[in-house]
Amino acid sequence: MKTPFLLLAALPLAGCISFAAKPPPSLLTLSADASVPVGQDQSSGTAKSVTIQVPSVPQSLATARVPVQATPTSIAYVKNALWAEPPARLFARLLSDTMTARTGRVVLSGAQSTIDPGARLSGELRSFGLDAATQSAVVVFDASLIRVNTTTIEKRRFEAHVPVGAIDATSAAPAISQAANQVAVQVADWVGR
Repeated sequence: MKTPFLLLAALPLAGCISFAAKPPPSLLTLSADASVPVGQDQSSGTAKSVTIQVPSVPQSLATARVPVQATPTSIAYVKNALWAEPPARLFARLLSDTMTARTGRVVLSGAQSTIDPGARLSGELRSFGLDAATQSAVVVFDASLIRVNTTTIEKRRFEAHVPVGAIDATSAAPAISQAANQVAVQVADWVGR
C-alpha cells in the first residue's frame, strides 16, 4: 500500500528533475544587413528567379553549438552559446534576404522551384564559427550554381574573416553575423551578374 502512495507523491517532482545540460540564457541568431521592404511585390514573371538550397555542412556544424577552431586539428565549442536553429538554415535564410535585396531576384523555395526553378544555388558551408589563433569569426561557403537554361555548374569559394574581441557567447553571434553578411553579399553579386 505504501509503494503506490510513494509513487504518486513522487510524480509531481518528476518535472523538476532534469538530466540535460542547463540551457543558455539566450539563443543566437543572425541579423541580415540587407532586407526586402515590407509590402514589395515580387513575381518570377517579371524578375529572374533563383532557388537557394540549404547548404550541406561538416559534422562540426551539424549542431546548434558554435565551433571554435582551437588548433589546426582540433575543434572546441563556445561555452553557453547555442544557435536558435541549425547554422545551415540560418545562413540560407540570410543568403535569401541578401539575394533578393541586392539583385531583385525572386528567391523560391524547393516546392516553388518545380514550377519555375530559375537559377539553382547550392553548396557547402565549410566554416561558420570562430578561430582561436586569429581571434576572428570565419565563414567559408563553397557555392555551386546552375544558371538558367544551362547544364554547366559554376563553383566558387567565398570567405570572410571578422575580428572578435573575445572567444565567448557574447562576442560570437555579432562577429559571425557580420562575416556571414559579407559572404552573402559576395554570393549575391556573383549570382546577380
